[in-house]
Formats: sequence, structure tokens, C-alpha cells
Amino acid sequence: MNGHAAAPAAAGTFLPDVRSTRATIGGWAQLSVVQYFVAEAAVIEAWAGPEPYSRATGFISDLGAVSCGVYEDRAVCSPLHVLMNASFVVQGLALILGALFLTAGLLCVAARPGIRAQRFHTVPNDGTTRVLSKQWILGVAVRILTGISGVGTVIVGLVPEDFDSPWHFAGALMFFVGGGFALLLLGILWFRQTPMSWFIAACGSLCIGALVVGALTGMDVPEPGTLERLMAYPVTIGLSAAGLVIAQRVHTERKALRARSGAARTSP
Repeated sequence: MNGHAAAPAAAGTFLPDVRSTRATIGGWAQLSVVQYFVAEAAVIEAWAGPEPYSRATGFISDLGAVSCGVYEDRAVCSPLHVLMNASFVVQGLALILGALFLTAGLLCVAARPGIRAQRFHTVPNDGTTRVLSKQWILGVAVRILTGISGVGTVIVGLVPEDFDSPWHFAGALMFFVGGGFALLLLGILWFRQTPMSWFIAACGSLCIGALVVGALTGMDVPEPGTLERLMAYPVTIGLSAAGLVIAQRVHTERKALRARSGAARTSP
């Protein structure tokens, strides 16, 4: 951000305070979801089913099944199911924290230094009527969808698949739909602000595309585990990438602030 960063926001604009703790918590909360991949690998290694677990044919939720036995024609036995379900909950809480602490204003400017987040703009040929800017609305939508995705993941962890509860399916759907569309909107919001926008939008598109295929086929495909992971992995990776962009921006702004403060103290 340029030298205008520390100036008070102009009328009708909002410049988020990147020095605040909430910005750091929000950014790193998003980034922390990568812990999921570590937990998944450990749980797969401990798999005790009659056949080795396969990411291509095994569903992710099989790793969190509490009991050993046959579930929907699949033999499941996951001794480390507690770890897998705890990972789901941690991932969901991280997304919820990100949704709560990352303001719409910060999301609007996180990818491009030197710009302000316009919350309102005046209606052309009017000059007096102010309406919410499209960028601000997108930022709010990203926060809401990320929160929905996080709540869904928590539900998945608290209600394993072999509880035979519709809440498990609902939670998974919330994660896929909320996360996929959050990434799509964030890619649009950051379009031409950072090359990362293309990657984030691609993750969202891949998730939604796989979700549509799954809905049309009823997951009756040769490799249902692969299809499900094409829904889930892009959300985890895409939101982690977004968290990295935000955390780097906060770090850069804090470093610049310290440099300006140091220069001010040493100047005559």
C-alpha cells in the first residue's frame, strides 16, 4: 500500500485497519485448514478394513466412521476416526473464524496494495443517493458462504456418516456449495488484482463442476472417491491460498508501518 494507507478513510470509503489482530487471526485461520491433509494421511495409514483404503473408491466420510462394519455396501474400519472427525471440526472452526474476522473491506483490498474499499458509491446523475458497491457486496457474500462452509464441516465432524443422520449429508453439502461459490466470488472480487484470482476461481469452478456431476450421477461412477475429492480438495486448497494472500498483505502492511514509524522517530 502507498503512503495514503495510514490516512483516514475518505467519505464513503472504508480502509480496514490491517494492523488489527482480527485481520491476522482471520487470514491465518483460513490458511490453517491445510491441517486436514496431514490428518487424512495419518487416518488412511491406520485403516483396518479388509481391503486397503483407496482415495479413488473410498469416500472421505468413511475415514470418520465410528464403527467397523459394512456401510452402504462398503466395508469400513477406521481406528483413528476420532482424529479425522476432530480434523473436520478444526477445519470448520477455522473457516468460521475467517468468516467472522475477515471484514468485507479487507477482502476487497487484500489482493492489491494502494487501494481503498469503497463501501458506497453515488448514483450517476443524482449525486446524493448512495448504494452499496458491488465489491463490498461480493466481500459480504464471500464471508457468508465461507461461514456456511465452515458450519457444514463442523457438522460433518460431529455427526459421522454411520450415525445414519441426514445432518451428515447436509453438512457435506454446505461445505461443498458454500466453499465452491465462495471461491468463485472471491476470484471475481480479486480479478486483475492478483494472479492468484485465477487459481482461486479455478478451484471454485472445479468444486462446483464435480458437485454437479455427482448430483447427476448420484455418485454412481467408477471412482466415487476421486469425484468427492474433486469437490472437497479444491475448497480446502483454494481457501488456504486466499488465507495466504491475506496473511501476506497484513504482514507487508505491518512491516511498512514499522518502517514509517521508525523513520518518523529518527527524522529531525
